[in-house]
Amino acid sequence: MKIITDKKNELEIEITGETHTLCNALRKTLMEDKDVESAAYVIEHPIIGEPKLYIKAKNPKKSLKNAAETLKSRCEEFKELIESDGDEKTKEKKKAKKQTKKAGKTTKKSTKKTAKKK
Repeated sequence: MKIITDKKNELEIEITGETHTLCNALRKTLMEDKDVESAAYVIEHPIIGEPKLYIKAKNPKKSLKNAAETLKSRCEEFKELIESDGDEKTKEKKKAKKQTKKAGKTTKKSTKKTAKKK
């Protein structure tokens, strides 16, 4: 990351090695902050351009830090949801298999008992 402009209410940084994915997420999260007047980014060349993020706010560095922390938290929450959903589906499949096996054993036992009675 390289700081291009650092003024009281303005910050412009170059985010080396990143793409629209991170920049757009940061821009959107920054705009949720009531202290941010504007946030935008540009990638001047689609192949070799490095994104430049511009923030105009009461305290742009603080707003950027808060936005990054918010994004990190949302990503962790999303990851946990995905992992827990996957675990739940695995548990449900195992539970269904056990129930199917139990049902099969019960049917075999009742069939044997019925056969003995006859």
